[in-house]
Parts: sequence; structure tokens; C-alpha cells
Amino acid sequence: MTEDRPLALVTGASRGLGAALAEALAPSHHVLAVARTQGALEELDDRIRAAGGQATLAPMNLAQPEAVAGLARGIFDRWGRLDLWAHTAIHAAPLSPAPSIDDKDLARSVATNVTATAALIAALAPLLGTAGRALFFDDPRAGEKFFGAYGATKAAQIALARSWQAESARTGPQIDVLTPAPMATALRARFFPGEDRSPLADRHAEARRLLGGIL
Repeated sequence: MTEDRPLALVTGASRGLGAALAEALAPSHHVLAVARTQGALEELDDRIRAAGGQATLAPMNLAQPEAVAGLARGIFDRWGRLDLWAHTAIHAAPLSPAPSIDDKDLARSVATNVTATAALIAALAPLLGTAGRALFFDDPRAGEKFFGAYGATKAAQIALARSWQAESARTGPQIDVLTPAPMATALRARFFPGEDRSPLADRHAEARRLLGGIL
């Protein structure tokens, strides 16, 4: 790692917007890429290295409290600080009528989308300090039909982020809640099978737009 490069943590980095954010950040940051899938992280690393960047891979399940604690400890021990955190990790439960939501899908949605986010905020805030920056990505599906588990837990995740944003407005770190344009990702294909994908945004172009002045 080039020690004078800022450190960017991307949670949910193995695919979709998270992978695109990691690739966009790699030319200017050392990327710490976190996701559950080892193989997809290795493919991301190959792309980053081929473009001349550097990444550290951290495969883990963020829904496990010990994983979050270990991640924060590892960042502190190796780098001593965190400059940027982009949080895209999400569990997207299958679409279902509200009376038919599967208990296991709901529990996993709460664990990943809400509980893990709260644990990450608590663990990473000291590493971000007053000068760091955290990015959250809204997908306002709450109240839409069949989106009960995903919509409710995503809304709760964003509510946590907005509370942190209000609390740190004067002291830092800077918290941004961004809304990506509809993108041609595998997640969207699950939600909207058969959709005409030609009008959808390219995830790499959208990652660059969302990162704005950071790049």
C-alpha cells in the first residue's frame, strides 16, 4: 500500500454499485473491500490491480457482530484511521406480499440492513474522526407493494444514517445520503425481471457521478 493514499472502505464491494465504487476509488485511494463472497472479491481485486490500483480484501458476514468488531480493530491496527466509508451492503429479500413475508428473510434483512449498519456506525465513527466521510445510498421502496421486508429495513438503515448526519453536522465526520439513478444491476434484475434495461444507468458511470468531488 502507498501509505500517503487515503483509505476507503467499501462494504458490499463484491458486485453492483459497491464494486463500481471500489473500482472508481482505486486510482486515488487504497480500497478495503468487504463482502461475503471471496471469489467475487478476488475478481474485483484483479480488475483493480489491472488498472494500477491496490486493494485489501476482507471477506466476512457483517451480520455477525464479531466480524464488525474485527474489521474495526484491523483498520485501527494497520492504518490507524479511516478516510472514507461507502456502505452498499444489503440483503434484498425476495419480493412478497406483506402477509407472506418469510420469517427467515425478514430476520436476515433486519440483521444485515439495520443491526449491522448500526454496529458499523458505532465501530467506524472513531476511525473516521472529525475529518472522515461516510456515504449511504438510498433506495426508497418503503410502502411499495411486495417490497415489505426490503423497503422497511432499507428505510430503517437510511434513518440511522440521517440521524448520524444530523448529529455530526457541526463536528464531523461528513455523512452523505445519496440516491443512485436506476442502474442495470443484478439486484434490479431480481426486482424487475423482464424490464427494458436500455434506459438504465451504467453502474460505473453512476459510481463516478455519486463520488463527485471525492475523485
